[in-house]
Amino acid sequence: MECISVFDMLKIGIGPSSSHTLGPWRAAERWISELKEDGCFDNIVSVRADLYGSLSLTGKGHATDFAVILGLSGKDPEYIPVEEIPEVVNRVREKKEIIFGNTYAVDFDVNRDIVFNREFLPFHANGIRFTAVSAEGETYSETYYSIGGGFVVREERVSARENLKAFNRFPYQVENAAQLQEYCQRENKTIWEIVLENERSLRTDEEIDRELQRVWDTMLECMYIGCHTEGTLPGGLQVRRRAYDSYQKLKGDLPYSTPWEWLETIRKTEVKFRQILKWVSCFALSVNEVNASLGRVVTAPTNGSAGVIPAVLMYYMVIENHDAGFEHIKRFLLVAGEIGSIFKKGATISAAMGGCQAEIGVSSAMAAAGLTALSGGSTEQVLMAAEIAMEHHLGLTCDPIGGLVQVPCIERNAMGAIKAINAAELAMDTDPKNAKVPLDKVVNTMWETAKDMNSKYKETSEGGLAVGVFLSDC
Repeated sequence: MECISVFDMLKIGIGPSSSHTLGPWRAAERWISELKEDGCFDNIVSVRADLYGSLSLTGKGHATDFAVILGLSGKDPEYIPVEEIPEVVNRVREKKEIIFGNTYAVDFDVNRDIVFNREFLPFHANGIRFTAVSAEGETYSETYYSIGGGFVVREERVSARENLKAFNRFPYQVENAAQLQEYCQRENKTIWEIVLENERSLRTDEEIDRELQRVWDTMLECMYIGCHTEGTLPGGLQVRRRAYDSYQKLKGDLPYSTPWEWLETIRKTEVKFRQILKWVSCFALSVNEVNASLGRVVTAPTNGSAGVIPAVLMYYMVIENHDAGFEHIKRFLLVAGEIGSIFKKGATISAAMGGCQAEIGVSSAMAAAGLTALSGGSTEQVLMAAEIAMEHHLGLTCDPIGGLVQVPCIERNAMGAIKAINAAELAMDTDPKNAKVPLDKVVNTMWETAKDMNSKYKETSEGGLAVGVFLSDC
């Protein structure tokens, strides 16, 4: 059974896409690590990256070429200063060499050695093949698949379990929602308590708290940056940032100098229905505008859907509960991460495999579950909230204009956040005994819908808005 940590579902990385940016970046890192393990790394004279399927079709709009360069250069997406990214990429382009694994220079012509192949590999829509040649003329090649959310495997469903020893330490191995509910009933524990016990098999309590705090700090900083940055997003669509404009209309007059002080000032602003809608939308937009600018975000469960969970959690902290602190953040993220893992195991979190229902739909379900848990909902109501949120995203396509994670992606995060809050409220007001659709049924339906969906609507920019609206129109 595939056991997934909350820190697998909530990864810190660089935008704009977890599958097209973070995944290829991590694949390059992994390839270099494997070359070192095999004793082949020190004698390489040339490297090449071949992109296939969706990675090729929308790779340039998703900065996949940047990710390949940065990954082969040995840079870490969690910690590289964002402002250094253009410098590293431009140096490689100009000098036509790459500091391979941050160790030694290798000839590398971006126009020659990053190849965009339009064809799809049979295994998965996001394929990338790295090839290296040694001084003696030996060739080393490996193919990886970026399966969504920054997960990278050689063969999905099989290689995703490569860390089996760690997985076997999970005391509660969850395959689906019914099994999770059974554990909660049998052990008389909440969902977050079950998830925490699993995390304790991998990390100490101090490590868990530290990493969850780092995840939230990254989310909060992302919202802060997005709300305080104006201008136009890169990529050619000339999309004006809207979070800044929205924030200017919503903000109060209290001074602040840090993201946490900023949060406190928002708690003191006017709270009417329209203002709540605007705040939630502003938070979501801010994250995905940062994401679209190659900023640092948290995949939740993907980069394209990174704004939903922070926006809903921020809503709880600044609107619903002014006393909310780290313990609330912790519980929300543990529950959200577990719900996301159920969708990954039973369906997909890759838009290239399932359309945007696999990204915004899953993130909305995760956020709805987390909010319901914090609002005092039962285990059954938490699962119901996730089901309601996904049910109303079924069939959502992925058709980014220009292959950019901007239109319609950024707005969809605001819509997904609002739906998550609504789903939580509906679940809290419903007796679970009256529910007609269990969460596992909607997970299965999402996967069947994904398989039936035409490839034009799976992050290829070959259908929908992507062909209905042209760059020249913008």
